Amino acid sequence: MSDRTTGSTSALAQPLRLPSGGRIAACVGLFLLGAVVGVAGALVQPAWFPGGLLLALAAEAGLCLGAGLALRSRAGAASAAGGWVIVVLLLSASRPEGDFLFAAGAGSYLFLLGGIAVAVMCATLAPGRQPQGGPVRLGK
Repeated sequence: MSDRTTGSTSALAQPLRLPSGGRIAACVGLFLLGAVVGVAGALVQPAWFPGGLLLALAAEAGLCLGAGLALRSRAGAASAAGGWVIVVLLLSASRPEGDFLFAAGAGSYLFLLGGIAVAVMCATLAPGRQPQGGPVRLGK
């Protein structure tokens, strides 16, 4: 499947390129950093109701967007968001002793649902991998 005008192959026809060891280590580190931001956000959001919630969501958005820009791929943003989501969902489960971290209030639900929405938006908006060829305009 070659493009007649440029002679390059499409992105779907190229062989699979496995990520390097450094990129995998960066994704694991971003996953762990997302988990830390999730725990910190869970502790901060009920402290000062509107301000803590906004601070926790802004920290998650900054981490996910920064991870996507740092790795120049959606994998960085998705791994940071994945660490956040997994930790927050684990913290939202109640224990057999009756202990819980999230109270049944509007702030907790906004933190859970808003954080998941922020994670999806940041992973979607992160820059994708660009082909290595020069810029090409369609129709030329």
